[in-house]
Amino acid sequence: MARYTLSTLLAVAAVSSVLAQDSTSTSIEPLASKHFTYPDQIPYQVDPANGVRGPQQGYNLCNSTTENQQSMCQTAFVNHIDDFCLWAPPTPNQTIGDTEGEEVAWCTKAGRGTRLIPAGALQGVQYLKTPDYIQIVGFIDQSQINMAPDDFGGELDPHGADLRGNPLGGLMYSNAFPSNNGNNGSYQQVIEWHNFMGGNAFCMKVCDPAGAHAADYCQHIFDRIGCSYNDPNTAQNGTFEVCDSDDADYPGVYTSNGQVMTYTQPPESLGAITTMPYTARVASSSNCVTYESSALYTDLAAVAGTGSASSSAPTGSVTGTAKSASATGGKSSASRSGSAASASSTGSSSGAEALGISAVSGIIGVTFAMMFLS
Repeated sequence: MARYTLSTLLAVAAVSSVLAQDSTSTSIEPLASKHFTYPDQIPYQVDPANGVRGPQQGYNLCNSTTENQQSMCQTAFVNHIDDFCLWAPPTPNQTIGDTEGEEVAWCTKAGRGTRLIPAGALQGVQYLKTPDYIQIVGFIDQSQINMAPDDFGGELDPHGADLRGNPLGGLMYSNAFPSNNGNNGSYQQVIEWHNFMGGNAFCMKVCDPAGAHAADYCQHIFDRIGCSYNDPNTAQNGTFEVCDSDDADYPGVYTSNGQVMTYTQPPESLGAITTMPYTARVASSSNCVTYESSALYTDLAAVAGTGSASSSAPTGSVTGTAKSASATGGKSSASRSGSAASASSTGSSSGAEALGISAVSGIIGVTFAMMFLS
């Protein structure tokens, strides 16, 4: 059970209230409906309006002049295991819940006009290529990308209660899909994606813009049940691998006694999620190739982090990252019970654990995995 100060709770309630109001505005053009060809059509800011949550904090027009560790670039890329970006805070020791509208792109390759993930921060990454999406799951020392070491995080996506996205104005591009005709020099805008960050772990799914079910595979409504249910995986700390994979089930869809069922996430007002009616199926994978991180992330060698060794990821599968929803069932601006990488006694992946986890818990390993429902 998470613990918060009175001021935090009041702030969350206030923000949730104004977001609910903002989401009803007819003047808002949803971020997911904005299309920009890269790089020629990229505006300085995708969302310059001063809405209820304020203006966009960063910018989208990024180049060599914006490439540094203070960059406010909010244009991200996901291309391969050695070339992807994550969303994280612009200032040190922040939680995803307090900054989700402000997150900036942290990338593994130079040349994007973004910040670079510091050398050594990535501690294990699994890259899955499926017929309909790319999924990247891994372990990270999150203190090196400005996240508070004890933040169990939350979800980022191009929707949100006010439809402006989290982060506001955040864009995603990729050159990895067949619909791009194998042109590695050009990038397609990815309209549907989600990124869970926290608990020294992360997962990201970006869906093929040409796919008929992009919105189904990249669901953004299951923010409280984390990586295990949104991005089932077998990622392992210390392993960097690329695999072909079948499509998993849509998040929230499962089969019980031969009947296809759809899970409905309860609103936060009903309390912590303590049980789940199903275990998410991990899709079959093949043709896995492992790499050394030093061979993958050569651009990061010159970037030193400030994180401490004590905040490194625990061993085991990435099973966490859950985010609280507002009492109305919509997206809240505050993440609560976030991402966790729980470990089994063998270090193998269960692919399906982690719900609401206390942000004050310091327990890891088997005990941690057993307590996530408490």
